[in-house]
Amino acid sequence: MNIAIYEDKKSENFHPLSLTRPVFDLRCGIFTLREKIELQFPDADIILRVRNFLFDKTKENYPDYQVNDFSGSESILFINGRILADANLHELLQTDRDNVLFYCNDEIVAAKTNVSDYEDFFFLLFNDLENNSFDYFEKVEIEVQTVEYTWDLVNNNGREIVKDIETLVNKEDPTIQGKVYDGVALLNKKDIFLGEGSKIKPGVVLDAENGPIYIGKNVTIFPNAVIEGPCFIGNNSKIKIGAKIYENVSIGEVCKIGGEVEESIIHSYSNKQHDGFLGHSYLGSWVNLGADTNNSDLKNNYGNVKVTINDEEIDSGSMFVGLTMGDHSKTGINTMFNTGTVAGVCANIFGSDFPPKYIPSFSWGGANGFVQHDLEKALAAAEKVMQRRNVEFTKADEKALRFIFDFTSEERKKRNF
Repeated sequence: MNIAIYEDKKSENFHPLSLTRPVFDLRCGIFTLREKIELQFPDADIILRVRNFLFDKTKENYPDYQVNDFSGSESILFINGRILADANLHELLQTDRDNVLFYCNDEIVAAKTNVSDYEDFFFLLFNDLENNSFDYFEKVEIEVQTVEYTWDLVNNNGREIVKDIETLVNKEDPTIQGKVYDGVALLNKKDIFLGEGSKIKPGVVLDAENGPIYIGKNVTIFPNAVIEGPCFIGNNSKIKIGAKIYENVSIGEVCKIGGEVEESIIHSYSNKQHDGFLGHSYLGSWVNLGADTNNSDLKNNYGNVKVTINDEEIDSGSMFVGLTMGDHSKTGINTMFNTGTVAGVCANIFGSDFPPKYIPSFSWGGANGFVQHDLEKALAAAEKVMQRRNVEFTKADEKALRFIFDFTSEERKKRNF
C-alpha cells in the first residue's frame, strides 16, 4: 500500500509552529501526528506531501521517504496530516477502489485515488467539499478526530499520552530500566516507565495515580522534582531541581525544564530551566525562556480566550489557552505573557509589562515597542545555539528561516516595524 500524508489549507492555522515544520510533525502525546498515522499502517510505503517551502528541510529530515514525489505509485491513499489517528483508522480507510473520498463533519480527511488523478485531487482539496468537481468521487463519511488549531493539540495531549504509552509499552519488559535512587517516591509504580540510562535523584516524587508517566532514555530528574501523570519526558532531557510538572505535559528530546509546567507541549531542544509558570502552552524547538518568564492561561472573567491567527481573532472556545511560541524564539528575565499570546519564529522578547498578544516572527523588543530582528544576526544565533547541542545548522535550515523572514514581512510592516 502507498500512503501519502499531506498538509491541507488549515496548516496555516498552526502558525508559527507550522512555519518551520509540516503540520503532521507536530507532537500530541508522545508521538507526532505523522507517527500516529504510520503506526496504523506498518507495512505501507509512506510519501510526504508538504508545502513547497518546506521541501528541502523535510527531505533532509526524512532522506528515506519520497517527498512531493509520487513516481512509482499507481494507487495512493492520501491521509490528512491533521488526523489524530486511532487504532481503527486502518479499518475505516480500507477500500480496494479508487476515487473514494473520506470525509468527517464536511471536511476531507482522506482519499483513495489513482496517481494520474492526484494533482486534480490536490487542486480540489483547497475548495469546498461541496464543489461539483468532486462528483466523480465516491463519498464515504467516517468518524475520526482532527485538530484545527494549536490549542486542540494541547487539550488532547493527556489522552494522547495515555494512548501512546499503551502502544509503546511491552508488558513483558521491566517498567523501570534506569536508576532510581533511595528517597524517591513512586506512586502507582506499575504506571511509571523509565528508560535505560535515566536517573531519578533523591527527593523526587513521580505520581502516576491519575495517569501514567513515561520517561525516555538518558533522562535526569534532579532532586525534589515532582511529576504528575499523564506525562511524557523525551530522551536526553533534564528536569531541574524542585521542578513542578503537573498533568498532561509532553516534553520533547534534549530539553531542560524547571519551574512550574502544566498542560503544555514542549518540542525538542527547548529550555525553560528556571522558575516561572508555563500553562496550556505549546513551545517549538530551540526556544529559551529566561528566568521567571510567566504566562497567563486563564482570563480573570473566566471567559473564552481569543487568539490571533493569521491576523484574525479566533474564539478558541476554551477557558484555558496559554502561550504559543515558534522555533528559535527567546525571552528575557521576568517576561510576562497574557492569555492566548502567539509569538513567532526567531522573536526576542524582553522588558517589563505585557507585550502584545500577537508578536510577529523576527521581532525584537517588548511592551515598549518592537523593531525588526536583524536577519543575519538571527541566523548567526540559531547556528550557534544548534552547534551547542552538536546539531548542524544546514543550508536547508538557513533557507527556511530566510523564507520565513520574507513571508512574515507584511506582519511586521502592519505593526510599523
